[in-house]
Amino acid sequence: MLAKVLSSALLGIDAILVDVEVDIAQGLPQFATVGLPDGAVKESKDRVKSALKNSGYEFPNRRITVNLAPADIRKEGAAFDLPISIGILAATGVVKDHRLRNYLLLGELSLDGRIKPIRGALPVAVAARASNLAGIIVPKDNAGEAAVVEGVDIIGVTELAEVVQFLNGELDLNPHRVDVQSLFRQNAEYGDDFSEVKGQEHAKRALEVAASGGHNILMIGPPGSGKTMLARRIPSILPPMSFDEAIETTKVYSVMGLLDRDKALIASRPFRSPHHTISDIGLIGGGNSPRPGEVSLSHNGVLFLDELPEFKKHVLEVLRQPLEDGRVTISRALTSMTYPSRFMLVSALNPCPCGYLGDPLHQCSCTPIMVQRYRSRISGPLLDRIDIHIEVPGVKYRDLSDSRDGETSIDIGKRVEQSRLLQQERFRGTKVHCNSQMTPRLIKKHCELDEAGHRLLELVTDRLGLSARSYNRILKVSRTIADLAGSDRIRDNHISEAIQYRSLDRKTE
Repeated sequence: MLAKVLSSALLGIDAILVDVEVDIAQGLPQFATVGLPDGAVKESKDRVKSALKNSGYEFPNRRITVNLAPADIRKEGAAFDLPISIGILAATGVVKDHRLRNYLLLGELSLDGRIKPIRGALPVAVAARASNLAGIIVPKDNAGEAAVVEGVDIIGVTELAEVVQFLNGELDLNPHRVDVQSLFRQNAEYGDDFSEVKGQEHAKRALEVAASGGHNILMIGPPGSGKTMLARRIPSILPPMSFDEAIETTKVYSVMGLLDRDKALIASRPFRSPHHTISDIGLIGGGNSPRPGEVSLSHNGVLFLDELPEFKKHVLEVLRQPLEDGRVTISRALTSMTYPSRFMLVSALNPCPCGYLGDPLHQCSCTPIMVQRYRSRISGPLLDRIDIHIEVPGVKYRDLSDSRDGETSIDIGKRVEQSRLLQQERFRGTKVHCNSQMTPRLIKKHCELDEAGHRLLELVTDRLGLSARSYNRILKVSRTIADLAGSDRIRDNHISEAIQYRSLDRKTE
């Protein structure tokens, strides 16, 4: 007897349909799985056998062949347990196929027949909707996550017998429903607010500019000056996530199994802060079976690298591709995966190894050679990809003791959002979303300078010996400052402010 069950496999952050074909033939008892299965899929035969017997079903003592098609794509994980077991029951006539052909099945089986949660339920629901299927049958713990996708029925189940009864029409299970708009509003809140930051008005202005144009930023200051505190509040002033952005970001967390069961949709911009001991694979992604790294987990959000020189140099260098392209491609012998990685890079470093170079209240114990060696851990090409460098000095007592609240994130966010709306209108019809992503052709078109601006930029470029990339960064930041001011043209005061945000370039003067 031959039976076919629809299932799915993950390919990057997307899912593809997989036909689970089960053939039961005469011959010596054997259970063979073909179609490029990994170790977890091969081990499913033992879980399936025990789950069927402990659920009250007979396991056929014959030759069983399971084919996972398409056969040229690697199948991973234990999510194929449920479709394989249902395929065996369908081949023996226990499960009727009138409902079976309209549903996609995924789930890991425990030995007693209970169904455990899986990774990637959201991409699977998207793929099922695109294929015009009636619905998908997933573990109950994954039903809320998959139900975010409208237009396909999500059936949450807890045990194998429940699935059999539903497919045979003996049990009615209502599709899982969620209020997407309510879920979106609940998860779009941030706990940190800029009103809690005392002083640092120059730094807050620079962060507003960075958020408005999506610019990468580097903060330089002594320990305790508030660099981390400022960084953690950047997501609260970024524009609200669109529904498409939320789905794309949630997909990444779903395939990694990092999605909270009570938070089926990520509607707030991610903030990731990996430790400086992270490896290049942990940062960029990879492994024998490529998985997303921190750059993809911070997609549509903020990646914060504190103590930047403490990161291994080769780890920092792998950031170049995602910073330029907004995606990262991981190639291995068996496959090549592309993950989204459009994020805002926020980094921080001390001015010297001891942290107190230039601090009027603390004496620096570092020699010039020590300072140079410390800063040389960050390569020039990486620094060129960071649009804004600012100094964050220590906070004075009168600022700390001021009982007045500063400007709130909501007020700053309104200006940022207004600036982003101007940029969306400017780049309508292109793949560019904000000023930081402008190509040389767009820079030439949208960053026209007046005569005073040309003279100022020529003087600064020749005096500091700026690279072509640094020159373009100044123009991009100037365009963002002009947008915040509501100006169609870039004026010399906008360029002057942008030059002030190239702190490390000025050090070479």
